[in-house]
Amino acid sequence: MLLESIQCSSLHIPFNATFSHASADRASTETLWVEVRSTGGVAGFGEGCPRAYVTSESMDSAARFFSAHAREWLETIHDLPTLQEWGNTHRIAIDSNPAAWSAVELALLDVIGRHEKKTVEALLGKPELAGNFHYTAVLGDASPRRFEGQLNHYLQAGFSSFKIKLSGDAERDLAKVRSLSAAGISPNAVRADANNLWCDPDVAIAALSTLDYPFWAVEEPLSAGDYEGMCRLAVAAKTRIILDESLLRLDQLDRLTGTADTWIINLRVSKMGGLLRAIALIGEARRRGVRIIVGAHVGETSLLTRAGLIAAGVAGDFLIAQEGAFGTHLLAADVVDPSIMFGKGGVLDSTRINIDTNGFGLVIDGASLQEKSITTVLQTISIK
Repeated sequence: MLLESIQCSSLHIPFNATFSHASADRASTETLWVEVRSTGGVAGFGEGCPRAYVTSESMDSAARFFSAHAREWLETIHDLPTLQEWGNTHRIAIDSNPAAWSAVELALLDVIGRHEKKTVEALLGKPELAGNFHYTAVLGDASPRRFEGQLNHYLQAGFSSFKIKLSGDAERDLAKVRSLSAAGISPNAVRADANNLWCDPDVAIAALSTLDYPFWAVEEPLSAGDYEGMCRLAVAAKTRIILDESLLRLDQLDRLTGTADTWIINLRVSKMGGLLRAIALIGEARRRGVRIIVGAHVGETSLLTRAGLIAAGVAGDFLIAQEGAFGTHLLAADVVDPSIMFGKGGVLDSTRINIDTNGFGLVIDGASLQEKSITTVLQTISIK
């Protein structure tokens, strides 16, 4: 396969409602969208979500990474082995630009799979998409009245797993846990995300003690990378720690202290630097006995949802939860129609996903995107 062109764009799709947490408020997607075309006219598409508070990336830094390497990708990547070789050779550059590379890698996997008439699963030698996937109800930081409204909506939809965003405001967060208790939800079904709220373990322990609610796990309570402090918090609060911003690369697994049961990895394909890196990390986490949540950035489209399903399949019995698959529950439009999203009870039935058998199998709905989104072409590189 020979590549002819590669294009990156910024994609902004409005949300149906604003989503808030301790690190950001979002009313639309912030997505790097990549389209690759082969000399035979076959197209592949990829997505990444640069987040300054997760991977220190921005749309500008992603565009610079793309500009620096795009021509080389066109000239050297022709199949899966050459894609893997480029990723291995440029590991350090990808470490600094994981979301940008995610968009490129997914587009290349898509076009290679389409050329070879294989699903991405078959291309990578992984299990084909099958069965049901169960998603968590994610409740953003909101006023007590709005939080109760969100919670009731999820309960009526039949969800049984919940994640709440903590604000650090004791009264506001107390109102959240009281709503959970009043609804009869077991703490065994609830985890909290602090989004790196606290710098001091003792302050975090005191704040969680004030809530007097036994979350089964707490995500990123301290500054990113404070593994020792988070381990101490886990013991004091009798909980487990979910790592998100603190675990972006496979080598960071070596920094974890305590037992494997202390830690859970929130694995998001974009922040990991693509699907190949995500799969490698899952393999090593399984070997060490560390459990996995396949997560998602707020505002991901169906393309990253599709990639996340592959990661969930690879995680297998080490998968303890999934996030995302909001589709047009949150987005005013999606890149595909119908959107890949959870249904009643947070269940996504893979047999009902409208995909074909090549690449990621998605048909991009360009008309809907033009009507309901803002797409700005950042750069196009072609071989003529």
